[in-house]
Order: sequence, then structure tokens, then C-alpha cells
Amino acid sequence: MSYRNKTYVIFDGDEDMWAYRFMRGWKANDNIDFDFLDAHDLKPLTDKAGEETVKRRLRERLGNTKQAIVLIGEKTKNLHRFVRWELQACIDKDIPLVAVNLNGLRNQDADRCPPVIRDKYVVHVPFKLKIIQYALDNFPGEYSRRDKTSIGARHYNESLYRDLGIV
Repeated sequence: MSYRNKTYVIFDGDEDMWAYRFMRGWKANDNIDFDFLDAHDLKPLTDKAGEETVKRRLRERLGNTKQAIVLIGEKTKNLHRFVRWELQACIDKDIPLVAVNLNGLRNQDADRCPPVIRDKYVVHVPFKLKIIQYALDNFPGEYSRRDKTSIGARHYNESLYRDLGIV
């Protein structure tokens, strides 16, 4: 299972902490096979840490990342200081990205998707454990096999959602 090789989570810490906490709950639950690198448990960083210190530490974490999730909420596209920087770092490091729509949309949400990833080879899924887990298990392989000239948003077809029991 590819997501055992560290998954980095990018999100709006002010608005979308609830979704991140759900994911931490999934990770902590012994009955759910889900894991990710908790890049926000950075020690000894505090609110007083400077931007360059934070970015240096995040860059270190990204160096060990095999894939990343970006939680896309209402304001995510407007976040430049860290979210856009993290997304650009993933693009530069050729890290597969799973865009998770917190509003439940199953494909790219043009109104909320950060511009830096709109035309990139990124899979877009709703905030549902089974499809996120499926994407983490399968998208990195698809990403590595893709034609490097392929661009644009990806999404899964409705039959997969039915097979996973997602209505």
C-alpha cells in the first residue's frame, strides 16, 4: 500500500482544521488502514517561528514524501504564504497530489481549486475515507506511469464510487 510511504497533508489551518482532525482520527483508529506524515506536528516550531524556518522544516518533510493530499476548502485557493508554496514544492519535486474537495465534489472544483494545480495531473476526490484511501493506494502508480506530457485534472468514474459503496 503506497500510502504507508508517508503522505503529506496540505490544508488551510484556520478554516479546515476539522477535516484534518478527521484524518488524524482515521489514522489513530486501529480498525482503519490509513496513514500519513503529520507535517503539522513540527517540533520545536511555534507560532513565533519565522516563515523561512517553517518552510525549511516543511521542505525537509516533503523530501521524505511519496504523495500529498491537499484539502480544498472554501478559501484554499487564496492561500499563498504556505499552501501555494507547499503545492509548488510538490510540483517541483514531482510528488503525486490528491486534491480532496471538502464540499463533496467528485471532480475539480473550478471555484475552489488553487490555480497552481488547476492544469496539473492531479486527481480530485470528495472528502470520503474510502475514495481517499483508494486514491492513495492507486494514484501514485498511475502518476508514475503517466505520459509526462499529460496534463489536467483527473477524477474517478461513478462506477468506482458504486464499487466502493459511496453513493
